Amino acid sequence: MLQDYPRFVKLVGLRRSFVRLLQTFSNNLLPILLISGSGFLLGKFLRVEPHPLGRVTFYILSPVLVFNLLTQSQLSPDRIGLMMGYATTVNFLVAGLAYLTGRIFRLERSVLTIVVLTTMFSNAGNYGLPLVAFAFGQEALAYASVFFVTNAILLNTVGVLIASLGQMNVKDSLRGLLKVPAIYAVLAALIVIRLGWQMPTVLERTINLAANGAIPAMLVLLGLELQRIEWSKNIRALGISTVFRLLVGPLVGLALSALFGLNSLAHKAGVTESAMPSAVLTTVLASEYKLNSSLVTAIIFTSTLLSPITLTPLLFYLGR
Repeated sequence: MLQDYPRFVKLVGLRRSFVRLLQTFSNNLLPILLISGSGFLLGKFLRVEPHPLGRVTFYILSPVLVFNLLTQSQLSPDRIGLMMGYATTVNFLVAGLAYLTGRIFRLERSVLTIVVLTTMFSNAGNYGLPLVAFAFGQEALAYASVFFVTNAILLNTVGVLIASLGQMNVKDSLRGLLKVPAIYAVLAALIVIRLGWQMPTVLERTINLAANGAIPAMLVLLGLELQRIEWSKNIRALGISTVFRLLVGPLVGLALSALFGLNSLAHKAGVTESAMPSAVLTTVLASEYKLNSSLVTAIIFTSTLLSPITLTPLLFYLGR
């Protein structure tokens, strides 16, 4: 009887760990999947187009959310700069490793471009922001919003240059960057924080109201985008992008978090954002620059579909 006791303790421990993993999934990931799933069904059966909601989210809800998070959290400009440096380094390092792997597997130039794009840019907004909010709260969400804005800046500059394979005019690239509203939200937030301004009640309530609608809109938009999936037979490129986005991304994020000396909340937000699936907006670049759209959408869909399997244990680890 006594000989079986260690085995019994081990089984109890495994059962408790499984229950905690299940709770992590149901409390943090399942709400996201249910809301984005409703968007998927809405687009599938009622033929709702994602473009109008995407424009509302991009030009109004998203920048208001970023401004609200930064001003309410009172993050210092130094912390914002540190988080932007961390996000930039994570994106470039993961993309660089994926590029080297693609070269080893002798991928064609156009396919290698897609691998780099879908690996470098994660779904830090539609998926990452709600997940960080559910898992770690509003203070961590402020750091995640800085990661998201950095991702958007890089997507509209470096992403455009990668997609165009050097054919894009630098002037046009910078012009595209000036059209990203979230950048102005960060600048406005930094001014408010630096000068210590107190916003009028009417403006504060307007911003809070719009910010509260941003995350649900992002999740519905994610579902609407995913219902337009096309499939690809390029399993090698699909596998490289998915593995680097879901597995290598968080490992790089963990290593760089220690190197950058991020505090606890920034660490949790940054590593979680590093583990997000591929960004839906890469489909726009693929379409604009005549890349293989079916491969891009297949990578986005596959990485998003598999992400709960990798994110659940990651959130469990970060939440200990």
